[in-house]
Amino acid sequence: MSEHNINTTEGHAHEEHAGLSKKKIWQVFGILLLITVIEFFIALWVIPNGYMSHHIGNFVYIVLTLVKAFYIVAYFMHLKYEKLGLQLALTVTFIFILYFIVLMLIEGNFLHLHMTA
Repeated sequence: MSEHNINTTEGHAHEEHAGLSKKKIWQVFGILLLITVIEFFIALWVIPNGYMSHHIGNFVYIVLTLVKAFYIVAYFMHLKYEKLGLQLALTVTFIFILYFIVLMLIEGNFLHLHMTA
């Protein structure tokens, strides 16, 4: 009788992650590969030839890296299949961490400019 309960819970756990098939894994891999190729293209051809400034290039790198991080966390760390409460808790925490990093960089730049002798 207990074996039957074990089998049904395993089947239920498998159903929650049924969206992560081999096809989906390869799609995510393709997206991550495409983003990486774009990053290399920008770093090795666009910026050195002067088609994009370093500041814009850095901004594009940050955006592309955040998109890659989303796909890695959502699909390979299975956050996409978690409950909404956990997703929101992790997302809000991540946003606050980024906010504090930006504040510290701005404050450090201010202090560096005004306190150097």
